[in-house]
Amino acid sequence: MSDIAALARGCAVLGTGGGGDVRTGSLAALRAVREYGEVPLVELADLPEDALVVPLSGIGAPTVSHEMIHSEDEPKRIAEEVERLFGRRPSAIMSSEIGGSNGVAPVAWAAQLGLPLLDADGMGRAFPEVQMVSMYVAGLPADLVIMSDVAGNVVTIRPVDGLWSERLARAVCVAAGSHALMADYVLTAARARGAVIEGTVTRALEVGRVTEGAADPLRALQDRLGAARLITGKLTDVERRTTGGFVRGTATIDGTGDDRGRRLALELQNENLVAIENGQVRAMVPDLITVVDTETAAAVQTESLRYGQRVTVLAWPCDPLWRTPKGLETAGPRAFGYELDYIPVEELTAHG
Repeated sequence: MSDIAALARGCAVLGTGGGGDVRTGSLAALRAVREYGEVPLVELADLPEDALVVPLSGIGAPTVSHEMIHSEDEPKRIAEEVERLFGRRPSAIMSSEIGGSNGVAPVAWAAQLGLPLLDADGMGRAFPEVQMVSMYVAGLPADLVIMSDVAGNVVTIRPVDGLWSERLARAVCVAAGSHALMADYVLTAARARGAVIEGTVTRALEVGRVTEGAADPLRALQDRLGAARLITGKLTDVERRTTGGFVRGTATIDGTGDDRGRRLALELQNENLVAIENGQVRAMVPDLITVVDTETAAAVQTESLRYGQRVTVLAWPCDPLWRTPKGLETAGPRAFGYELDYIPVEELTAHG
């Protein structure tokens, strides 16, 4: 796993605005690979049935993670706690979410621990809450969360279910300054089969590479994703606040060129959740909505949205897992408090 730049570009796109700024994760990954060596990328089929897979991610507000950088001690402390609890070392690191810095930084964490990186994750994108992972949708018990922060604290939580894992982990995260490293759903390779989304690191690399040298990076990215273009324009208003361990707010894009006279509003909770134009929903979670620079097609994270940026908003279908009844209950619009019945993005954008 050496093409960190392409991985970062792809993870930024798949992050739908969240998962943390890829620049910090990229720098950490590059430094760790130089110091500790290359990180093998392995498939689930490569691992023994009893191999321990540790999903890792940063938890908290992206606006905080951009300034409060993970230390090398955090993944080591979590690995030591896993070994203490299970009586053996982890066999592989997995990204809990392939989006944003949480998709790139696991390269650093795997390098620091001398472990391979699993070509899989728990979302196929980024989501803001702990229970919003494929393992929860698959019915695996959320009975262990291990967290470590920059101050050196290690907290082991034994929640009764996925919703309690979010409440308790979020409280610890807020106490740690709205940023911590977290392992949830530590599981064997046997239990991971059918419960994680495989091939997502490879997909992020492919998405990241498609714009390299492209004459029209935006078109190349849109075609690779099979995405609908919701609007091209200028950011005219950004309302953003950090509260309860999340970034929440609204971004407004006024159309330019062929889209002049149109206005799109994006509702945010770490990630871009709902796109609304003239009172009509154009796309909604769990489908992916990403803001990209119109010229370069580089994704713009929610914490980096600024007045005057020239951007294009793309939307495309999520992994089929999230369109199941349990998937929509977990991460559909109503899970975020929107009184909306889910409609697939391809239906919402079929007529423009």
